[in-house]
Amino acid sequence: MQLDAKIPGGSLSEKWDRHRFELKLVNPANKRKFDIIVVGTGLAGGSASASLAELGYNVKTFCIQDSPRRAHSIAAQGGINAAKNYTNEGDSIWRLFYDTIKGGDFRSREANVYRLAQLSNNIIDQCVAQGVPFARDYGGLLANRSFGGAQVQRTFYSRGQTGQQLLLGAYSALMRQVAAGKVKMFPRREMLDLVVINEQARGVVVRNLITGEIEAHAADAVVLATGGYSNIYYLSTNAMASNVSASYRVFKKGAFFANPCFTQIHPTCIPVHGTYQSKLTLMSESLRNDGRVWVPKKPGDKRPPRQIPESERDYFLENKYPSFGNLVPRDVASRNAKEQCDIGKGVGETGFAVYLDFEDAIKRDGKDVIAQKYGNLFQMYEKITADNPYETPMMIYPAVHYTMGGLWVDYNLMSTIDGLFVMGEANFSDHGANRLGASALMQGLADGYFIIPYTIGGYLVGSELQDITTDHPSFKESIHEVNSRIKKLLSINGKRTVDDFHRELGHIIWEYCGMTRNDEGLKKAQRLIRDLREEFWGNVIVPGSKEEFNQSLERAGRVADFLEFGELMIIDALERKESCGGHFNEAYQTEENEAKRDDENFCHVTAWEFVEEDKEPVFHKESLVFENVELTQRSYK
Repeated sequence: MQLDAKIPGGSLSEKWDRHRFELKLVNPANKRKFDIIVVGTGLAGGSASASLAELGYNVKTFCIQDSPRRAHSIAAQGGINAAKNYTNEGDSIWRLFYDTIKGGDFRSREANVYRLAQLSNNIIDQCVAQGVPFARDYGGLLANRSFGGAQVQRTFYSRGQTGQQLLLGAYSALMRQVAAGKVKMFPRREMLDLVVINEQARGVVVRNLITGEIEAHAADAVVLATGGYSNIYYLSTNAMASNVSASYRVFKKGAFFANPCFTQIHPTCIPVHGTYQSKLTLMSESLRNDGRVWVPKKPGDKRPPRQIPESERDYFLENKYPSFGNLVPRDVASRNAKEQCDIGKGVGETGFAVYLDFEDAIKRDGKDVIAQKYGNLFQMYEKITADNPYETPMMIYPAVHYTMGGLWVDYNLMSTIDGLFVMGEANFSDHGANRLGASALMQGLADGYFIIPYTIGGYLVGSELQDITTDHPSFKESIHEVNSRIKKLLSINGKRTVDDFHRELGHIIWEYCGMTRNDEGLKKAQRLIRDLREEFWGNVIVPGSKEEFNQSLERAGRVADFLEFGELMIIDALERKESCGGHFNEAYQTEENEAKRDDENFCHVTAWEFVEEDKEPVFHKESLVFENVELTQRSYK
């Protein structure tokens, strides 16, 4: 099946404006007749809820945390891209579009990416109007800094806490609508199923994480903004509550899942320091503006970094990629760091780390200037490692950070289920095989503030929607399925904890479907995951009951979904007989060990359809057509 992305006609620069004009509109007086469910309150969900309510729709918003302020978007550090060209370096909407397409290794849609670049400037204006405290230069103008994959400074930032500040802006807009009665907030709820009636998304079933009560909610459309699935690796930079369950539940109800093997490894993360560590801590990519990445030239050199003279240091990114240096894209930087460690040049006790050194920047600009840019990041690093990065180089190593794969959506952000819209990291649409730094915040806010308010209206007014309540048999059936699954998890009473299974699954996925993959390892991982899943359903122990606050039960449901989704990732990785971006199959690489694409056979999006339990999903694709960009081998030299 060839998927139709519903990309409008016309020139690239005119597609979005033309599409907005052609979309059917909802009369302002009629908007109050429609109910919309938004699941997730990060940047995408929070901005969408606020914008839809502002337009007049009745919005129900579901938050897995106790407050929208705790959404994982808060963890974003470095910045948000926009093509304002304030630095007068030659930036433009077209250059941001091209950098994003190239950064994703030519595996994303031209139309979606160009729209994202167009809307980037609106996002900055919106956030400044909300009072987001972006950094400013000496004259009071908004400041910019560099990020990986670009040769211009286009990243707006709030020190090392940009995500937090942007989220507070969306949160303030959201809570204004809560106070106005247009948004009804449901905190500490986890979505466990989607209700589909007449092939349309008409509601959700959620669990109250405090009381354990199962609730059903009906609406005219459902918006999913539940983030990515990096926690399948167990150790990732994601918040502990981040999971795949909402996306996987709707996948099993008919929404296609696109490019699940496209995961991003972030090059600057604090290395693993213990067997029972529960998560990893990100060090912002912005640090690569001033920090220099290096390892000793001699393998096995364990001298303290300040005792290794300049002549015996290998600044491997600067040497290999002179045009971009330390600011190559994340997938390139990560693979090169791994390569240095694999040949014995890694540093630290484990040998799985490289240095990120600020000595030259401090000498050049002074400690105070560096502290103004990165002070909170340096403080965080010192609290975790007990090393002072003003005096000793940071030690970093790649870690799982972001997922480019997600639910397939068309140009309107609608999935293959009518009425189910998917935004932000939960969809696949904008980043191809590798996301450029500072583009996640951009996509989430573009989707929520400027895209979904238009496209959802076109769906609502153009569809036949029956009056439906939670008394409909489909809701009762869904509640029964959810309760049966919970009962099954609680009744196993085995000997292994949920975290023990999750840790083993994460090790399998990281080892065989991590920074590098090969077909032999992927097939082995598939067998291991199937065996682990079988053991899980026969030997997991989930204490407590369902009618209470029960975090073991929460995690059990999420890990059960991870165990099924992990196999989908492996199937997708095996299907793609090429290397591109973060998907690096060792059989497909250039002489210089760079990713080698196969544009003739794999210039497409893979989209998987769930059929039934214990059967492999059905493969569909969306061919990627490049009319404005020439497909070339990526080079950052």
